[in-house]
Amino acid sequence: MSASPLAWILTVAAIIALLVFDYVFHVRSAHVPTTREAALWSALYVGIALSFGVGTFVFGGSSMGSEYFAGYITEKALSVDNLFVFLIIMGSFRVPRENQQKVLLVGIVISLLARTAFILVGSALINQFAWVFYLFGLALLITAGNMFRPQTEESHSAQNVIVRFSRRLFRTTDNYDGDRLFTRLNGRRAMTPMLLVMVAIGGTDLMFALDSIPAIFGLTQNVFVVFTATAFSLLGLRQLYFLLDGLLDRLIYLSYGLAAILAFIGTKLILHALHENNLPFVNDGEPIEVVEITTGLSLIVILVVLLITIFGSLFSTRGRTQTAMANVRRDARAYLDAEYTDDAAERERIYRRLLDSRDHIIALGPKAKQIVKNEPELLELCRRASASHESEATAAGTPHTH
Repeated sequence: MSASPLAWILTVAAIIALLVFDYVFHVRSAHVPTTREAALWSALYVGIALSFGVGTFVFGGSSMGSEYFAGYITEKALSVDNLFVFLIIMGSFRVPRENQQKVLLVGIVISLLARTAFILVGSALINQFAWVFYLFGLALLITAGNMFRPQTEESHSAQNVIVRFSRRLFRTTDNYDGDRLFTRLNGRRAMTPMLLVMVAIGGTDLMFALDSIPAIFGLTQNVFVVFTATAFSLLGLRQLYFLLDGLLDRLIYLSYGLAAILAFIGTKLILHALHENNLPFVNDGEPIEVVEITTGLSLIVILVVLLITIFGSLFSTRGRTQTAMANVRRDARAYLDAEYTDDAAERERIYRRLLDSRDHIIALGPKAKQIVKNEPELLELCRRASASHESEATAAGTPHTH
């Protein structure tokens, strides 16, 4: 069932309104969101997405509703996995905590525009050439294989091709000037790192779209469902970033779960391509009778795999330890960086989390050497951050925490 022009207009208008609302009431004034704020708005956006899915069930039928939920859950999981890369990029550029919201919102808008373009191109190709399903399926299988390889911070670089090109072509500065995109350097106009990090995240979003769109086309070819599931999975991603801060590194098995899901969808696409086959060198251009995977089964497989990988990550000792490692490295560097934030409450929050993570690593004893890489380096970072905290506390005349 295809959506009416009125449904398209109302949906697009609602999505634009939510983005504008997000900017005007939350992002325009730079601040560090509290956990309560992030949780409240994350729940609201998820609620909007789920309500839209119920509406799709009611007005579009069970098949369309199932396709929406399968697509939304898959896209949301892929988006959460992408947040880890965003975290690395913003850490590489030393984005002040207060300005990270604006960077994320710009990244979401770029991602939405890029994926909309890919959706339109993908839909046109599918309608014209049935063999495109072979390409989409193969692309997902290759992506799944790549995701099974261990991912580390060194696997991703903020200095992508677009950023390197921008640095060579334009005059840039190493220092931020609030949230300005341009500043004056020696009397001349220059790009700030704020614009460069937006370019880096935008370029990364383009790469993510190449994986994301074939995946959802493997679940449905209804363009309205593809667009809405993708759009609603991106809305609220900014709030989710701050809500999951400190937990992203703990989802150590999520990438493996997503790899399994993408491999499953890639297989589903190739089976569908065989069923619709018209390539002359495959079965003399005739369709091949194969078992096709239903949307209902796809939804069940996606949910089961995600639940197993998420709970496996959360209850894993290695997962908790890797979270502690990442927190120590990230929080100590952030605390020692005078430009990271001017918010005293935020500085105290990351310092207390740093101490908790340090204590977790120390409590492991000999096991730490098996799991934690560069343990002495991490503990040295903790020592320097503690010394800085004690110095600040002494200067302010307040008790300090060891």
